[in-house]
Formats: sequence, C-alpha cells, structure tokens
Amino acid sequence: MPRLTRDRITWLTYAQLGLWGFFLYGFGPVVPLLRDEQGTSAAVAGLHSTGIAVGALAGGALFAPVARRFGRGAAIWLGLAGVAAGVTALGLLRPLPATLAAVALIATFGMMVVSGVSVVLTARHGPAAPAALTEANAACAGMGILAPLTIGASVDAGLGWRPLMAVEVGLITLVALAALTFRVRGPRRAPAVAAAGTPVLVAASTRVPAVPASVASEAAVPAPASEVPVPGVRSSSGRLPRAYWIAWVLMSVTGSIEVCLSLWTADVLRTHAGLSAGGASAAVAAIVCGMFAGRLAGGRAALRWAPVPLLLGALTVSLAGFALFWGSTVGWLAVTGLVVLGLGNALHYPLAISIALAVAGPAADKAAGWSAYSMGVGFGIAPVALGWVADGVGPHPAFLLLPAFIAVAVLLAVRLGRALPAPVRAA
Repeated sequence: MPRLTRDRITWLTYAQLGLWGFFLYGFGPVVPLLRDEQGTSAAVAGLHSTGIAVGALAGGALFAPVARRFGRGAAIWLGLAGVAAGVTALGLLRPLPATLAAVALIATFGMMVVSGVSVVLTARHGPAAPAALTEANAACAGMGILAPLTIGASVDAGLGWRPLMAVEVGLITLVALAALTFRVRGPRRAPAVAAAGTPVLVAASTRVPAVPASVASEAAVPAPASEVPVPGVRSSSGRLPRAYWIAWVLMSVTGSIEVCLSLWTADVLRTHAGLSAGGASAAVAAIVCGMFAGRLAGGRAALRWAPVPLLLGALTVSLAGFALFWGSTVGWLAVTGLVVLGLGNALHYPLAISIALAVAGPAADKAAGWSAYSMGVGFGIAPVALGWVADGVGPHPAFLLLPAFIAVAVLLAVRLGRALPAPVRAA
C-alpha cells in the first residue's frame, strides 16, 4: 500500500485549496439572497453560475502558461490574490452585471488555485496522489462548512451576506503571512517531461520528478505492482488519452451535481422543508459536513481500493442521500439526507481528477488546464437549466434532474473502468 507523507508544502497546498473552498461553498447560499436583493428570477440568478463557468474556462487557459513562466507555486499565489480582489469587488458592488463580472473574475483565479494544487500534489506524491488529493479536498470542504454557517449567522443578525467576503480576504491574508513566517515555498517549476516512448504509470512513474533536494527522500517512491502504463503519452504537447476525456466528461457531470446542490438546496429547504432564509442558508453546511467526513475517510480508502469501484460506491451513496433529502418535508430529516448526500459527493471530484491527471502522465499541466473546462461546462449549463425548470414547476420538482446526472455519472464511471489499460506489474 502506498504511503502518504505530508510535508510543509503539502500542508500549504491543503490550506490554499481550503481558501477557495470557503468562497465556493459559501457562494451557493448567497445566490438566493442575491436573487431576492436584485429582484431577479431563479434562471437569471443562476447566471452567476455561468459567470463561474466563464471564469473557469479563462482560468483553465491561463494556468499552464503561467505555471511554465513563473512556476506552479507562484501560479497558486497569483490565483489567491485574484480571488481576494474579486471577493472585495463582489462585496462592494450591487448591480447584476457587476456581480456577474466579479464572480467571473473570482472563478478565473480560483481555477488557477485548483489546477495548481492538483498538479503539485500529483507530482509530489506519486502513487499516494489520490489520497493526497482527497485530503486536500477534505480541507476544502472543511473550510466550506464555516462559510454557510457564517452566512446564516450574519443574515439572522441583520448584516446580510457581505461580511463573508471580508472574512475570505482576511483568511487569504493570514495564510500568506503564515507561509512567509515559516518560509514555506511551493515548487518553482513543473516536472521534466518524460523522454519520448517512456512508459508512464497511472498516479506516478518510478520517481516523482522535480521534487526539491530538501525532500529528496520523498522522491524515490516505487510504483506499486498495480500501476498501469498509459500508452500513447509521449510529451506535454501530445494528445491526451481516451481515458482522460472520459474522466473529463465525468468531472463535468459530477460538477453539475455539486453546483446545483450548492446553488439551489437552500431554496428547496425554504419551500419544501419549511426552514427560514437564514436557517436554510446555514443548513447547506450539512452537505459540506458530509463531504468533509467523506474525504477524511476517503483519503484512507483511496490507498486501499481502486479509484473506479470506489467512485461507483460514492455515486450510490449520493443517490441514497438525495432520495432522503428530496422526499423529506421535515427539516431535520432533509438535513440528514444532505449529510448522506455529501458523504457520497465527497469522492466524486478527487477520484476523477486523480485518474485524469494520472493517465495524462507528463502532460499534467495541460490536463489540469483542460479539466477546468469540464467544470466550466458543468457550472455553466446545469444550474441555469435547473433554475429555468424551477421557474416553471418549482425548485423541489426541478431537483429531479440530479438523479439523472447521477445515473449518467455511473455509466461514465463504468466506461472509464473499461478504458483504463489492464494492470501489469511495474518493471
């Protein structure tokens, strides 16, 4: 079983992804409040998710050239600086065009953070990368728990949702100061590209490249017997394999599930489960609590079981949690369903992105950039479609789109398992 060694750079990347999670999971409960404030329909309010999608596309295009020019660590910090600027604008501006533009700006730089953290952990931890990515996303969800609770308390106190933006800026500043104080610096360059024709193993080659000499003992990570050579991956400019694109579509579908829940769960809790506006906003934290717990446990599970079967199990748990949430008219029971739903959702993205980056081999930066486009598709289309349906039939019936997304994700996961090459022993 591969061993996950957490050094200071690993902990720093966990914190950096957590800063993005604080905004991402906090913004979902903000959307219904923005809709009420701006007097728009659910479909129009859902355009904020389209803004996230547009930003994700831009961030995906920017990451690879920025990482090549300045290094992955610098790209992550640039992303966080952009997020801080964007949330400041969002907190100060009120017209719909201005909030849409601010959200697009935040997502542009936020996607650079996500892409940077993903490739740094993949390069640094080799065969243990799925576990590291799961733990990083646990940190993301852990910070995300605080955001809806902060919004609920702020709304109930009559302060609205905008104090959340000031908290985000403060947290980014604190992490930056901590990194400077303890002199923790991220990797400065991307791993060297493998020589043409060199077999690339899923999750790692026989060594993790481009690890600083100070942690050279971590670089010699032998590939386990179950690793899979990925044919046809020769250079960072080469074509990405078919398995990557299946994982890409899978990330788009599972991203649709997560963003629809983030944006419209509070509406369902208000209209169907009888919660107040503040209570419904705070209750969205139940999903993130489930995701936090699921990712803590999933980090260990990812070291023991193959990603595709684990992903299928997670999708089954998500479906069970959705059924409990959707069928409940009592607040506490609906919230319990959200916790179970979060437990399943916890592993969707970490497992899919770990497979995608692993099969990409030396083209990890390119693959990470393209993965942002998958999230853009999910974030840009699904919430607007759900909002449009909700305007016609109500948010509760409209949520039946989610089990359809889960079913499609199951089919894609099965197809992905078949597309991966048969396991062979490493030489």
